[in-house]
Amino acid sequence: MKVTESSRPSYPIATTAERTSSRTVMPDPAPGGNRTYLPSEVAAYLAAGYGAWGYGPGLDRIRRPDLMPAGQVTDAARAAARLLNFFAMTDIHITDKETPIQAILYGYRGGLSSAYSPVMMCTTQVLDAAVQTMNLLHAEKPFDFGISLGDAANNTQCNELRWYIDVLDGKDIDPSSGSQDDPAGQPRPEYQRCYRAAGLDPSIPWYQAIGNHDHFWIGTLAINDYLRAYYVGDEILNLGNVFTEHPGVDSRGFYMGSIDGRTPLGDVFGVGPVADFAEPPRVRAADPRRRSLRRSEWMAEFLDTSSKPVGHGFTQENVDNDLACYSFEPSADLPLTVIVLDDTQRDDDADVGGFGHGYLDQERYDWLVAELDTAQSADRLMLVACHIPIGVEKPASPVGWSSLATVTEEDVIAKLHEYPNLVLWLAGHRHLNTVTAFPSPDPAQPELGFWQVETSSLRDFPQQFRTIEIVRNDDGTLSILAEDMDPAVADGSLAAQSRTYAVAAQQLFSNPLATTPSGAANVELLMPLASRMQSVLEGCGTPLG
Repeated sequence: MKVTESSRPSYPIATTAERTSSRTVMPDPAPGGNRTYLPSEVAAYLAAGYGAWGYGPGLDRIRRPDLMPAGQVTDAARAAARLLNFFAMTDIHITDKETPIQAILYGYRGGLSSAYSPVMMCTTQVLDAAVQTMNLLHAEKPFDFGISLGDAANNTQCNELRWYIDVLDGKDIDPSSGSQDDPAGQPRPEYQRCYRAAGLDPSIPWYQAIGNHDHFWIGTLAINDYLRAYYVGDEILNLGNVFTEHPGVDSRGFYMGSIDGRTPLGDVFGVGPVADFAEPPRVRAADPRRRSLRRSEWMAEFLDTSSKPVGHGFTQENVDNDLACYSFEPSADLPLTVIVLDDTQRDDDADVGGFGHGYLDQERYDWLVAELDTAQSADRLMLVACHIPIGVEKPASPVGWSSLATVTEEDVIAKLHEYPNLVLWLAGHRHLNTVTAFPSPDPAQPELGFWQVETSSLRDFPQQFRTIEIVRNDDGTLSILAEDMDPAVADGSLAAQSRTYAVAAQQLFSNPLATTPSGAANVELLMPLASRMQSVLEGCGTPLG
């Protein structure tokens, strides 16, 4: 692989990072007309005007006093000190677009944008733009850390995860896989060319949680021998409708399709009923780097990094015990613990309906309770960071809590309500920017409530990450300031092109958005503190005002 000798990034972003409090990305209205476009007809719908966007006004923070006792909120309270400043990103879905084991069939004619949309072509470049934006923000107001909430990879492939880590490390990136030789001698399309990633500022430690896409096929099926062989072969996957057919992974009848990385718009091929093909369709070449990673192997990859901390939360002990849970303390001067929890399903679940549910077995539940007990007894505030949110989906939802989980969702929430120092549950998974209050079950102890903050995906519109500040107020409360951030993109860049693809996909698939039309929502979340923690936190943080 050959890239520029310069240490500068190959795809520099805009020189300033505009917050959504100052401007928002606004999709133009979808074009009218009688023509219905398929999601795979990229050239046609772009020519018709789909995907156009501009900038609109900024969003003020919405003040949320949901957890506060009636009459206790006043406008006289002042921010006394900043305790913590960090960023959260999630659902990056770094995608090997040329792999033979995708789920394109479910999305190229409509249905699921998570199965197919042209955003798949530029996932590493979008992450690179987001990282550069984080660096600009860090220069303005230093981050204490960053955290990624799962689904780093789209399809549990080793090369996808290596691209993800290498972008954050600032390495040279070759975003193609398989054979690089074009028989016609044509140069690669730009989205396939080698480039130098900027890398996250080395002074920012970053941490990682695991998501369902990180160890399941497209986040949906546990990997068996049949699937594992397709990852490292060249024949395109043959499956049936795994969502509705009882055999699930054992169903057959359709080729799932792949993307031709030699074409400017990533043409789809090898997709449709098996009966339509004289012989199995194949990608250009097999690639052993596409191998599927087991959970322990996925964690082990984070030990191979040049950014800090080595492992990004995971240790060799995590790998040996196959347990993707850990905790860390972001500052020696702040009594606060971040508890990073694996709440994805077990690989041996007999779940025909897909493996995208929330789940805790007894081991992980006991580990979580022990971490909560330890931090509470030490008078430490607590944040829980994981992939799958709680309390926001109906039981039958494919992205809700699993009915097979050892511990029910109701029991998890009830247990969390026992800890007055629990402030925040951070999650991704649903690709939404939304906030949920979990008020205390005891009005006499309002500090037993906590907030849940979900962050949208860097893959699908609105392609955002969050900045989160925790501020101590002078009235014995905390303010959690959560703001959505659009990656800064340079005109004509691949990240800007991906935003066009994401807007077009939103117009074609009509994915749910927590807020329209920008998908962003900035909030100030008020949190009452127990009297004990008010005393403990006195004098902590960077003074404000």
